[in-house]
Amino acid sequence: MKVASRFNDFPPYTPIEPFEVLSTRLGLPVDQIVKLDANENPYGPSPRARQALAGLDFPHIYPDPESRGLRAGLSTYTGIPDEFLMASAGADELIDLLLRVFLEPEDCVLSFPPTFGMYSFDTLLNNGQLVEIPRQADFSIDLPATLAAIQQRRPKILFLTAPNNPDGSLPPRPVVETLLEQPLMVVLDEAYVEFAAGAGRLGELLSWVKEVPRRENLVVLRTFSKWAGLAGLRVGYGAFPAWLMPTLWNAKQPYNVNVAASAAAMASLEDLDYLADNVERLRAERQRLLAGLQAIPYLKPFPSQANFILCQVLDRPANELKQALIQRGILVRYYNNALLSDYIRISVGKPEQSDAVLAALNELAAERKAA
Repeated sequence: MKVASRFNDFPPYTPIEPFEVLSTRLGLPVDQIVKLDANENPYGPSPRARQALAGLDFPHIYPDPESRGLRAGLSTYTGIPDEFLMASAGADELIDLLLRVFLEPEDCVLSFPPTFGMYSFDTLLNNGQLVEIPRQADFSIDLPATLAAIQQRRPKILFLTAPNNPDGSLPPRPVVETLLEQPLMVVLDEAYVEFAAGAGRLGELLSWVKEVPRRENLVVLRTFSKWAGLAGLRVGYGAFPAWLMPTLWNAKQPYNVNVAASAAAMASLEDLDYLADNVERLRAERQRLLAGLQAIPYLKPFPSQANFILCQVLDRPANELKQALIQRGILVRYYNNALLSDYIRISVGKPEQSDAVLAALNELAAERKAA
């Protein structure tokens, strides 16, 4: 028996390892690991979410296939009717679901690398053709090249992360408006919008979610992983045009949001002040971390609107720096490809985590100077 030929050289997505695996591999206790490689929220779930998880009444019963309780809470939170909303096992599930229902073999999908790797992964997984318009030196969208590609290749879907991962830039509203004028589905991935400056308490001032009921070609994806500290439970949601919802309901897995994730997400929506305070702490810590990174002579950090900071490594391979930090129990993400040649990405953590990574980076600078 054989698998489909396109999987013979299929490029896998590289995930981040969890604490317990890292602890064993590094030979360090969990409490000595400074984990700043996956943009997780170091403050974790809200107290109400923890209580909801501890008090689950029916973990032995299948979850609501329509996530009605969670969607009702999301309707209040987003300000749009629940008939436009679908809950999911993380926003990743919805990326795959959209591509499943839109793509015929060889249809095109447009994205803007460097960006979130699941867009390319799921496009190839669903037998689509990837059209990539590289970002400019400041990580902004090359709009003329994008419009030319839309005219020439006729992509069905465009994925745009706002703010973008891994650099944290936010696309200007006029750029998004121009893209929405094009004959394709625009998918805005707002996984990090809650952390943007000027976004309001939890992203409401910059999110496009309230625009969805008024537009035929706009999808907005959001998640509880970052701002609500629920990355390990895999719960997200999307807002979709009304005409698309029946197809999505038909195509999605029936019990896609488990009872623990649903309970924690609903409880999070009842604990917004607590979570908003944590987001504000991370926004403030982002600025402090950026200032510290700007003082490291061999790094070029980029301002960010997310809960991470991208840095170009100027004097050594990025992987060499990553390995040196690992020896000190500090984990960061690194990149070394055509578009990101020797970069690291550092998640924003608690002040003591920032202090640890800055101390290690300064120590490495001193060692290089003394050598």
